[in-house]
Amino acid sequence: MNILLWHVHGSWTTSFVHGSHRYLIPTTPDRGPYGLGRARTYPWPDSAVEVAPEDLPGADIDLVILQRPEEIDRAEAWLRRRPGRDLPAIYVEHNTPKGDVPNTRHPMADRDDLLIAHVTGFNQIFWDTGATRTTVVDHGIVAPTVSYTGELDRLAVVINEPIRRGRVTGTDLLPQFAEIAPLDVFGMGVAGLADHLGLPADRLTSHDDVPQHRMHAELARRRAYLHLCRWTSLGLSLIEAMAIGMPVVALATTEAVMAVPPEAGALATRTDTLLDAARRFIAEPATARQAGAAARTAARDRYGLDRFLADWDRLLEEEVCGSR
Repeated sequence: MNILLWHVHGSWTTSFVHGSHRYLIPTTPDRGPYGLGRARTYPWPDSAVEVAPEDLPGADIDLVILQRPEEIDRAEAWLRRRPGRDLPAIYVEHNTPKGDVPNTRHPMADRDDLLIAHVTGFNQIFWDTGATRTTVVDHGIVAPTVSYTGELDRLAVVINEPIRRGRVTGTDLLPQFAEIAPLDVFGMGVAGLADHLGLPADRLTSHDDVPQHRMHAELARRRAYLHLCRWTSLGLSLIEAMAIGMPVVALATTEAVMAVPPEAGALATRTDTLLDAARRFIAEPATARQAGAAARTAARDRYGLDRFLADWDRLLEEEVCGSR
């Protein structure tokens, strides 16, 4: 199939474009939010092709993947065809709802022209989508090529924009863990985080927008992975860390309770329990390695790329063939 989608969520899109289709990625000269083009810090196959908006009206497209509410109107303007009416469309919901949870209405609620595909079961039950059809396709990842060593007595975190997002991503909890071991925080917009939290530079080091393969190599050297998000969809960086073989110290919120089995580390809503687990992993490398092995097995069994792509192929076939 020829599938039109915007490059929005780097890790998810990386997995998605590893399928057997041709993926048309809108690209504008400024490479802004609606024309980012191919990824530069993730490995994408040649089947992900950049396409200029002016070339879309006559393009052969079988299906449109929408990921933001405004994309449906933008797609119509660029394609001169209406997604859901003239072309099959699937709206991928990556995020947990915001606002009056659990009563938040989805922007695509009560529509009969498209399907909403949630990336977690948690998101599906918390969004109010009205009469719009929904399904769940669990995440899948391109397996990291590095393996856990845990040689550094440090804790790793991956958060995008931790200063702006604050309590949502558990940024305020980081200083407590920095007392146990130095933190390495990877992600976009992490520069200046130590100063923001009032931490000395030797207790928190920021690694801003590191290419994925280099980030994986650095994660593998840290003793354990922290996932302190209070309210967020399931971060693919958590699954990637588990697949590397890192033990996990995570808040038992949203979909993390399904992704992290007890033997893979510590999962709790009490920070004292998580702090104790972090201390134990720093003090006992063998214990950390054992939990990391369980995390690796769980991640690769449930979130493998082959399962993810097979689930999507079934869904794409149903939607495209059904519309025809």
